[in-house]
Amino acid sequence: MPAMAIKVAMIGAGSIGFTRRLMHDITAVPELADTTFAFTDVSRANLDRVTRLARRDLSENKLPARIEATTDRRRALGEADYIICMIRQGGLEAFRTDIDIPLRYGIDQCVGDTLCAGGLMYAQRTIPALLDFCRDIREVAKPGALFLNYANPMAMNTWACNRYGGVHTVGLCHGVQHGHWQITRCIERWARREGLLAEGEGITQSEVDIVAAGLNHQTWYLQVQWRGIDFVPRLLELFEDHPGFRKTEKVRIDVLRRFGYYSTESNGHLSEYLPWYRKRPREIRKWIDMSDWIHGETGGYLRICTEGRDWFETDYPQWLKEPAPKIEPACRSHEHGSYIIEAIETGRTYRGHFNVVNRGHITNLPDGCVVEIPGYVDRTGIQLPVVGDLPMACAATCAASARVQEMGMEAAVRGDVTLLKQAMLHDPLTGAVCDPEEVWQMTDELLVAQAKWLPQYKVEVPAARRRLKSHEKNGTRVKLRETRGAARRPVKSVDDMARDRAEARRIADAADKSAAK
Repeated sequence: MPAMAIKVAMIGAGSIGFTRRLMHDITAVPELADTTFAFTDVSRANLDRVTRLARRDLSENKLPARIEATTDRRRALGEADYIICMIRQGGLEAFRTDIDIPLRYGIDQCVGDTLCAGGLMYAQRTIPALLDFCRDIREVAKPGALFLNYANPMAMNTWACNRYGGVHTVGLCHGVQHGHWQITRCIERWARREGLLAEGEGITQSEVDIVAAGLNHQTWYLQVQWRGIDFVPRLLELFEDHPGFRKTEKVRIDVLRRFGYYSTESNGHLSEYLPWYRKRPREIRKWIDMSDWIHGETGGYLRICTEGRDWFETDYPQWLKEPAPKIEPACRSHEHGSYIIEAIETGRTYRGHFNVVNRGHITNLPDGCVVEIPGYVDRTGIQLPVVGDLPMACAATCAASARVQEMGMEAAVRGDVTLLKQAMLHDPLTGAVCDPEEVWQMTDELLVAQAKWLPQYKVEVPAARRRLKSHEKNGTRVKLRETRGAARRPVKSVDDMARDRAEARRIADAADKSAAK
């Protein structure tokens, strides 16, 4: 099949690892090797660094793909066939306030990018930017261009783009793939013990069939099969028996024990979406594991993104001197984006899990919300089956989150402070920790701290500032907590990271979607 000259625009292309990873994935497909990439970012410095690395990668792999780099977003989007978004609106500066301000009110978050106080504020910053992108896509991209969104909070962002942006938007995440890998390792261990594998034989993820459905970061493995065996009833036993996962996935295993279904998302993520595991500081440590930030460390993702960005800026000259990674089919990642583009352009069918508008696909979650469900992609586009009802406990958890997401999304579109505070009040962990007056004051403080990224609240921020001053003057201000969190580690200095350069490089490569400080 001949090469296909398509254009892929990447918004937030100053991302350290994500931009190159997705570009490698796309150009590893022979028919897509002639793709034109349009990189755009608000940070010229970050954009230039990543562009130089990406051009080096293409050149050393002798690929014909081209890169156009510009801070002019409309120019980048002009005549694009596909648009990939991976921004972190407000960068690390805003991200710090997502974590640090709620912590003073007792809300101890690990990630803070999907739900809870941090996720809701992240949506307030990101949705106005995404709607601007959608306007530009409608006006200058090719008719019917597909918007692939990797930016969190996934459900709220994708919901806003589809409802108010007027652009067909699909949300993409790798949580399902990671949990699928864990399940495969558990089944492989069991199969060896049962004598079902030959000496040296293993199990690949492709051999373990799954169906997962729910909300992004709250998706549930409803079906798991290997060699015709149903493993859903066995998963609790297999995870409890696994020497690593029983230490690192305590929240997920406890939810599996009580719900009967395993959740896609990491221990740290899941712990902050539920009202049960992080509401009392003295109990948080028993539910997490400090061997890696993703297992529940307080502010863990903020720390890793900060260290990664600092190391990238320090070590960047060394990156340029090193040989480029190989770009070939065997080296493609599990990120959905390139496979979707490949399927639409070549007709080769791809099956994945996508974040889409619920139109009766999950029958016991609200129509119109954004759900994560299995789908198939071919030349005709993305085809989505009806999943039916989720198990009742899974549906109850997801329905509560979906209503919080709806309020948060609508607040971001309207600039509605009351609706934002009501979303905070109904958030599972925030509501478990804070009383209503604490929620109201915290939200005002977050609005004031993040005002420069919140154009829709321009009229409301001065009023929030006056309320905070009035509380100080009248002695009615809610008492704040002096705490660093139940399980927080300090950010490593560049000198500290230099002692283990390989680990520092791994961290920098993992610090995605944090392009602008």
